[in-house]
Amino acid sequence: MRSLKTTLTSLGLALGLTAAAAAADAWPSKPITMVLPFPAGGAADVVARSLAEEMSHRLGQPVLIDNRAGASGIVGANLVAKAPADGYTLLFTSTLPIMTNQFMYSRLPYDPRKDFAYISQVATGNLVLAVNPSVPAKSVKEFVAWAAQNKGKVNYGSWSVGSYPHLAGAFMSKSKGLEMNHIAYKGEAPMLQDLIGGTIPMAIGTWGSMRAYIETGKLRALAVTGDRRLDALPDTPTFAQAGLTEAEYKPIGWLVLAAPAATPAPIVARLEREAMAAANSTAVKARLQLAGLEPIAGSAAQFRSEYDAAMPVLERVVRLAGARAE
Repeated sequence: MRSLKTTLTSLGLALGLTAAAAAADAWPSKPITMVLPFPAGGAADVVARSLAEEMSHRLGQPVLIDNRAGASGIVGANLVAKAPADGYTLLFTSTLPIMTNQFMYSRLPYDPRKDFAYISQVATGNLVLAVNPSVPAKSVKEFVAWAAQNKGKVNYGSWSVGSYPHLAGAFMSKSKGLEMNHIAYKGEAPMLQDLIGGTIPMAIGTWGSMRAYIETGKLRALAVTGDRRLDALPDTPTFAQAGLTEAEYKPIGWLVLAAPAATPAPIVARLEREAMAAANSTAVKARLQLAGLEPIAGSAAQFRSEYDAAMPVLERVVRLAGARAE
């Protein structure tokens, strides 16, 4: 009897694997939806559309972008986490929904560590601290001094609660005693419009979105995150070079492709292969570089390792900034 049960169990596993392989062979047989948990118009949206177009050619099916903004990326991320794990609903996301939110919110409707199969880290990017030209500061040191003279009166923007620009601004305000006021926008595009218009004097944003405004003098760049200067901004120092050496100013942004956790391994492997090839394509690399992002085209295993290493750093940034959202 025990031998029979073992045989039946083995047979069941074999049939299951055969069925999964057959399903993977037939996939994709219809359009794929790539959910972006942010509004249209930002750097992530531009890159997502370029990646989707390239993957459509490789997969033989349309890859359609679905912008599902709301609640710091929670709406879109939760939609994918709860979607059927059949490879037809994907998530293209920045760091916030899959990492930072778990430290910002006491409860999330999904677990970013367990509910996603991470496919590929497509790119990373330095962020830029910029000010409106009306601000009488040509360096980070001068900005901090000016904000101190206007304690409690200076506003800074971010594209959502819990985003790195929010956390970095909160950390600067708290550590320097500036009492700056955070204004959260529904995306980077409206944040930049208010920064250019002078409604807010300072914000941290992506180089790709800020580039045209910095190059035309509508914004002034003071510092960049990460360990090295941007090639396109050789005269703009890193935060460390500008005198803010704390680790909280070093994080860089991710752009990552993911699927629901239970997606069959053969489909995840195909997606990983095609996403890496798409990210390495001439068209996508050109779009990434234009957006000020560094093409990575990393494997799932490589991203998981980076994710685990970054977790304690970003948890500390949230805690030290005193930022919470409910």
